[in-house]
Amino acid sequence: MKNLKEKQKRGMKRDWILLGIILIIAVVLLSIFPDRKEPVINTLWDYFIEMALILPAVMVILGLFAVFVSKETVIKYLGKASGIKGIFLAIILGALPTGPLYVAFPMAASLLKKGAKISNIVVFLSAWACIKIPQELVELQFLGIWFMLSRLTLTIIFIVIMGIFIEKVVEWSEDGKNIKSSGGV
Repeated sequence: MKNLKEKQKRGMKRDWILLGIILIIAVVLLSIFPDRKEPVINTLWDYFIEMALILPAVMVILGLFAVFVSKETVIKYLGKASGIKGIFLAIILGALPTGPLYVAFPMAASLLKKGAKISNIVVFLSAWACIKIPQELVELQFLGIWFMLSRLTLTIIFIVIMGIFIEKVVEWSEDGKNIKSSGGV
């Protein structure tokens, strides 16, 4: 428990340092390019308003998810033993909602905490970013069925490969940490 709190404090410290560095870079760039000040401030304000409108709803949804979806359910459908069904469920869960990708990250973190497999989380996030039902309909209308089906098929194939690859890399890096911490290699 104490180790977790220390890790969270280090994470918060790192986040504040990163925010400070970004703000310093922004101030330096705006002093070098003063003619860009108005578009930067307008864009910043627009994103702030968007976040202020969306994040409360996301927090409510996450709270409902935390209460109503049990850890056992997540493990059953998206956990280690979920197999290909878990991958397809992750694709569907990622493709159905519309909205910015930053909304999906808290949901992915919640799924991970409840026992979802890393590959399914990567597939979920990738599907959220690349596959949207309205987007597919627009592609169908303007680019034709063959383009839509080709892009959709290739996207699904590559996000599944990417999810499995990233999971293997994470497992490999964790195995390396475990070997080092146990006195081996």
